[in-house]
Amino acid sequence: MKKVLIIGSGAREHALAQTFCRSEQVETVLVAPGNDGMQDIGIQCIATSATDLSGLVDLALREKVDLTFVGNEEPLTLGIVDLFQQAGLRIFGPSKLAAQLEGSKSFTKNILQQYNIPTARSVTVSSLREAQQQVGTFGIPVVLKYDGLALGKGVTIATTQEEVAAYLQDLYTHNPEDKLVIESYMAGVEFSIFSLVGENGVMVHAPLAQDHKRRYDGDKGPNTGGMGAYSPVRWLGDEVYQQAIKTLVVPTVNAMAQEGMPFVGVLYTGVILTDEGPKVVEFNVRFGDPEAQVVLPQFQGDFYQVIDELIGGRQPQPRWQTKDVYVGVVLAASGYPQSPVKGAAVPSVDDVSPLIINYAGVKAGKANGGRVATIVTHGSSATLAQQKVYNKIDMLKTELQYRHDIAYQAVQSENKRI
Repeated sequence: MKKVLIIGSGAREHALAQTFCRSEQVETVLVAPGNDGMQDIGIQCIATSATDLSGLVDLALREKVDLTFVGNEEPLTLGIVDLFQQAGLRIFGPSKLAAQLEGSKSFTKNILQQYNIPTARSVTVSSLREAQQQVGTFGIPVVLKYDGLALGKGVTIATTQEEVAAYLQDLYTHNPEDKLVIESYMAGVEFSIFSLVGENGVMVHAPLAQDHKRRYDGDKGPNTGGMGAYSPVRWLGDEVYQQAIKTLVVPTVNAMAQEGMPFVGVLYTGVILTDEGPKVVEFNVRFGDPEAQVVLPQFQGDFYQVIDELIGGRQPQPRWQTKDVYVGVVLAASGYPQSPVKGAAVPSVDDVSPLIINYAGVKAGKANGGRVATIVTHGSSATLAQQKVYNKIDMLKTELQYRHDIAYQAVQSENKRI
């Protein structure tokens, strides 16, 4: 029987652990550091930080871990895969060089431009004067992206010149030499493709997902790490899905190999469907959160086997359900994302049964972070799944906050067809 190590602490890692636990080959799943909500049979949390790379190597060696799966981005950009491989440990994720696809937006834009992969026009600047000179060539609205990691909150869409000026002044007052990517605004529908990429470029693709970044209903308010998601995105159709894979995902994987930094791991392609076709918004080098919570439950089969085959450069034949739509709603602490308040009671597994709950910022049954949990269910349509999840959440006696319109675009599409 196999032992798996998941690196990370959020609801995404909880969903990953549950998925590995369903494998007949897996006996134990360790999560480092995990959180107090992960009480499932077969899951064990270990208090080693996700950025303590040497400590994680020691843990994997000590516990005789058969496979490590990296959940979040920071250890990847720090080079955890390189360290594990040097220690003779099997791990699924990109090298430090390949992780630049998420770790540096300017790196990604250079790759996309060099290989003619469709994306927004952009320029990278590293001073206030340069930013002020360049930003005027983009018009309004304009997209401003902090170059490095920002926990899903590094993108600002400025809609007035005053907003642009204030953003630039604030950024360069605090960080005079920071890199900033300035992009033309792209209008359209955004969605996410998760591709599991193995050695020799073999890959498999999960069902499309769509998340909801804004804090409030109607896509209002500040950007967050994600307030909910649903999958599959049926109303976009298979043709769009296949076109995005053909024109965006595959060329990027090929480009990374050409550049001498082959990509292995989860490639999250953020896509926007424009009038000119699908274009890349961004790449991440791991599953998204909350998308993982609605994508992974759709997997049918042995997830350990699929990852094992990918690491070995063999083409897996995974199965994904096609009958239902999965909807997940994030419960967040009051004040999130600016100033989350700790201490609110968190619903238990029994409170939400028979729905799924994936825990994130939880300690001793109380809220201990911004996003606290994701509640997930499924139904034969997005409309039914949405009704099921909100019927359950609205009955909870909780101080935690949530959006009330997750999957609204899918529901609107279904209602038009009636």
